[in-house]
Amino acid sequence: MNPIFSCFFSRCSALVLTLLLRGVSGTTFAITNRCDFTVWPGILSNAGSSRLETTGFELSSGGSRSLEVPVGWSGRFWGRSGCTFDATGHGNCTTGDCGSGQVECNGAGAIPPATLAEFTIGSGSQQDFYDVSLVDGYNLPMIVEASGGTGSCASTGCVNDLNQQCPAELKANEGQACNSACGAFAKPEYCCSGAYGSPTTCKPSVYSEIFKTACPKSYSYAYDDATSTFTCSGANYMITFCPSLTSQKSSRDSSPVTTGTPAAGSSAEDPTVLNAPWLSNFITGDSSRTLSSFALHSTLIASATSSLLLFFLSL
Repeated sequence: MNPIFSCFFSRCSALVLTLLLRGVSGTTFAITNRCDFTVWPGILSNAGSSRLETTGFELSSGGSRSLEVPVGWSGRFWGRSGCTFDATGHGNCTTGDCGSGQVECNGAGAIPPATLAEFTIGSGSQQDFYDVSLVDGYNLPMIVEASGGTGSCASTGCVNDLNQQCPAELKANEGQACNSACGAFAKPEYCCSGAYGSPTTCKPSVYSEIFKTACPKSYSYAYDDATSTFTCSGANYMITFCPSLTSQKSSRDSSPVTTGTPAAGSSAEDPTVLNAPWLSNFITGDSSRTLSSFALHSTLIASATSSLLLFFLSL
């Protein structure tokens, strides 16, 4: 083989190996802010899971940041809003604050109410489990999308602005967040505790039904597992805050998707949803959205890798 090609081949082989090992050694999370204001994502690793490279950071409107998560990791992501931090990184947030007094949450979780994206990343052949939970209330719209995995790998989340639909008795932070019934009233029947601490005794309440109607794929109360937990194997994940802004654009730029019959009480009357065919499908659980830019990036890498291997094998 020509020495030049040999050198080039060795470098490309290293690149290919790096790309392959990246998928084996961990999972990539791409966190994007489509809100028209700054969001400060917070991250909490569960007990027994390693701390990630950051536990909180600033993400301006339109910004995105990727994080590598090791296999076997479990934890949660959420968004903080209305934050004020000084030059040393000290301060607090109006919603989703973690109480650390800093941009970094440093092992502290979100103070309710807050929309949570929860993950358990499988090891080896084990599946990933993920969900978007409103059990601790709601502060920001959020969706989770899987890319490049196998299995059902469905999108999930809450794209509606529940702050606009929040009952007066659940409103928090001057209407910038919405408490769960458990958070607002601390009663066992709402918190699924005490005599109500099992799936047979703790049932949906009129308040959890408000959340479930607006966001059918999100957890609305503690035992809402059947329609709210999702699985995938070997995927990377995209977490998007305020997804409806980009969703409307993607729906106008792509072919219309045939929609199913909207679920009762879904967001058919919301003018921000009417112009987004894939988004209305997502709300009713029938999403067949076209490939996201994140998924397209992964596909292009795989295609380029295959082409390089075929080229050098033919030399």
